[in-house]
Amino acid sequence: MIHFLQPEWLWLLALLPVALLWHGRRGAVAAVQYSNVSLARQVARQTRSRAGRWVWLLPIVAGALMIVGLARPQLGRGSADVQASGIDIMLALDVSGSMQALDFKVDGQPLNRIDVVKSVVSKFIDARPNDRVGIVAFAGLPYLVSPLTLDHDWLQQNLSRVQVAGVEDGTAIGSAIATCVNRLRDTPAKSKIVVLLTDGMNNSGKISPVAAAEAAKAMGVKVYTIAVGVRGDAPVPVKDDQGNTQIVMAKVDVDEGTLQKIAVETGGQFYRATDTDSLKHIYANINGLEKSKETVHKFEHYQDVYAWALIPAFCVLGFAVRLEQTRYRRLP
Repeated sequence: MIHFLQPEWLWLLALLPVALLWHGRRGAVAAVQYSNVSLARQVARQTRSRAGRWVWLLPIVAGALMIVGLARPQLGRGSADVQASGIDIMLALDVSGSMQALDFKVDGQPLNRIDVVKSVVSKFIDARPNDRVGIVAFAGLPYLVSPLTLDHDWLQQNLSRVQVAGVEDGTAIGSAIATCVNRLRDTPAKSKIVVLLTDGMNNSGKISPVAAAEAAKAMGVKVYTIAVGVRGDAPVPVKDDQGNTQIVMAKVDVDEGTLQKIAVETGGQFYRATDTDSLKHIYANINGLEKSKETVHKFEHYQDVYAWALIPAFCVLGFAVRLEQTRYRRLP
């Protein structure tokens, strides 16, 4: 399916008939001027000369292709009505510096918390193809990674780009919840939930976690909280003054009490994840939420294909210029 991102450019195609009419009334420009055209008339009867009568049309064709290219044609998979679960989910992911701690393992190899979390969250998204899902990342401040969407391919691409230390360090749990609730506030979904994952204690932001939980409750939003990471000391990579990375044991702590209060206040649940398996189990439990079906309109990706028009346009234009310098030009 072809879609034009800037279709207003297509109005310029209406000028092409005017150019054709103007050329017809004006006549072709003489290639060579003679005082007596009898000799040129004999040459014009040759096949190559007759073919040259159409060379002037090539720039017109090139112009039409350029206009189509300016209209930004896009190739898409189209759109369709699909069944959605009626549940809108905002995922709040902690990306503070402590998420670099290497206390998780996959196939026996240590990995940092954020990479494991992204892997598990990616599978969680795949398991809910009929839900609208959005992502908010937070450290000292929250920021939107993706709004609520059924386009999970695009959602996964944005999730893969989430990195630690993208914003100022800290843990703004309250602000992250408030941002998610604001995204869910006006949606028509029958069920709205926030899944918040953090490995720290609220120490940034202008909104307290409890106040954010009260706002979520007022809006009918459940908040499921996940405390991730081991208790006590954890191996954390740090850079020295020379830029070399070293692994040091650092004390890490998470405010389980506040996370429990948030979950209880909003009707959600609190979970504790200390390893990869427990984290997978937690998201699997959340995935078991009740689902109710409703029909929504799903939009797919569109890929720019303006090059399909512009490249032929320049080729045709160059071909026309080249022919004008050969014996295929029209003589009389």
